[in-house]
Amino acid sequence: MITTLYGYAFLDDFVLLYPVYALLFSDSGLSVWQISSLFVIWSVTGVVLEVPSGAWADAVSRRLLLVLGPLLTAVGFALWVLVPSYWAFALGFVLWGARGALVSGALEALVYEELQRLGESERYARVMGRSRAAGLVAVMAAMGLAGPVLAWGGFAAVGAASVLACLASAVVGSRFREHRAAAEGEAESWFATLRSGLAEVRRERSLRGAILLVPVVTAVWGALDEYTPLLVRETGVSEARVPYLLLLIWAGATAGSLLAGRCERLGRRGLALLLGGAAFALGAGAAAGTPVALGLVALAFGGFQLATVLADVRLQQRIDDTGRATLTSVAGLGTELLTVAVYAGYAATATRTDHATAFTLFALPYLLTALVLTIRARER
Repeated sequence: MITTLYGYAFLDDFVLLYPVYALLFSDSGLSVWQISSLFVIWSVTGVVLEVPSGAWADAVSRRLLLVLGPLLTAVGFALWVLVPSYWAFALGFVLWGARGALVSGALEALVYEELQRLGESERYARVMGRSRAAGLVAVMAAMGLAGPVLAWGGFAAVGAASVLACLASAVVGSRFREHRAAAEGEAESWFATLRSGLAEVRRERSLRGAILLVPVVTAVWGALDEYTPLLVRETGVSEARVPYLLLLIWAGATAGSLLAGRCERLGRRGLALLLGGAAFALGAGAAAGTPVALGLVALAFGGFQLATVLADVRLQQRIDDTGRATLTSVAGLGTELLTVAVYAGYAATATRTDHATAFTLFALPYLLTALVLTIRARER
């Protein structure tokens, strides 16, 4: 299963459109507000489908959802390059959002429970950290190839390569082992699973805290990620160099993923220090507005990626065997809702100022989170 997971994670993120699709939107005549509205459509789709799809994953085969998700994304990417227009981009993001909802919760639940079946649940942090690292390596590989492929065949070639990667991801997803039998009575089981999962959230205070931590840690930097090509281009480099500088940022995020196993026992004070340091690095790196200062942004993304994995680990450890995908999706729902707010705030800020200022301002929520965690640690 572990090899399949790493292969799935790599192919799922080996999408050459990732580092350049913001440029595709901009070159197609879209404004910052229109680009942000696309991201909102993406997140709203996740908001609508996140929890229902998690309950579905608990009621039926999680492997089925891991296969179906990449196929939806392949259709969306094909639309982007065949008929580049606002509505084609919007439909593509709806399909991408549906894919995210199908996979979110299902993947984490499948991996955790398969490790638990083998008596190796303590490996979850290390395994998921490495799988995230595999995905980030794929992102970096895509960034390295995006420039030459874009120069050779334009956005059509980049899109074709992205569609092929999605199809390959679906094939690998079909190789996951799943020893959990699907529940009988799909519709009835779906409602029962959803109801019991939400009831557990209401009962368990520690579970609520773990669920809230996931979106607080994940949403802001996850939303800022979509604007990093525009931040990089604003430093004055050419479009051909944008993917290469993005490599630096994602190298930092990859390093953060690989540290997850060693930092699994980081307490609230440690997590607060991690988030506070990453926030300062993000603000300083963005405000400098130079290619060299992007190294600080890379350091910040490494800290945020590490915190994201650790938040997921804490959540999985607080869930019993019932409704794992459902509860993970509840956290995903919170992430999507907060991400929509970030997109709206970013559009309002970047329209009036610039991308460097917007990135700097959005470091502040992490400073606030670090302060809250510090206070909670002292109370305990």
